[in-house]
Amino acid sequence: MTSTPGEGRHPAGEHHIEVRRTARYYTLGPAPDTAREVWFVLHGYSQLARRFLRHFSRLDDGTRALVAPEALNRYYSEYEPGYHRPDARTGATWMTREDRLTEIADYINYLDQLYLTLLPPAAERSPQRLVLLGFSQGAAAAARWAAQGTARFSRIILWGGFVPSELARQPDLFHGSQLTLVCGRGDHYATPAAAHAESEALRAAGLAHRLSWYDGGHQIDATTLERLANEA
Repeated sequence: MTSTPGEGRHPAGEHHIEVRRTARYYTLGPAPDTAREVWFVLHGYSQLARRFLRHFSRLDDGTRALVAPEALNRYYSEYEPGYHRPDARTGATWMTREDRLTEIADYINYLDQLYLTLLPPAAERSPQRLVLLGFSQGAAAAARWAAQGTARFSRIILWGGFVPSELARQPDLFHGSQLTLVCGRGDHYATPAAAHAESEALRAAGLAHRLSWYDGGHQIDATTLERLANEA
């Protein structure tokens, strides 16, 4: 039997396969399925969940569970080429522009799996208040998860970041969650001008929200965080 040239060869070009990954997350406080309130907190670019969660330790009052998922992509955040010292700082990123749609789909699926693992729908428990906070790059990840994932949150806090441009701004984007944008007056990344522009775009789309300001830069401000946590 004569074969056609190239027959049986894998087509040239880009391909994808699904693989298993082991994801890491950190927690503070009581078990999520017994807590009065559960916070999922998503770190920013070049951060790690363990260090990021330290900002939230003062919210651990015995009734509030805090869950910090770590992005799946880790790297050495010091840019010198060659061998990296044992003490070289590492960070993680939710995505880059490379294969971005696949990365986004993967982390939404990951966060959904984490949510369903910690808070299985069939569990017998009292109604809980669920809060989602995303900082910087984590704000975009949080917005995508809230809009496209399984979890339904009482409250969404986007800190030092905004709703990603590809999400259509509409009144039911976040399924009725209370939305707060937290902005530093000295933030050079998510600038006050950008925050006002984002607020106007959300208002024009009929998406209810509020702006919360603090005097500071691109960081988690402890006083502001406590105030937000203590709000009804």
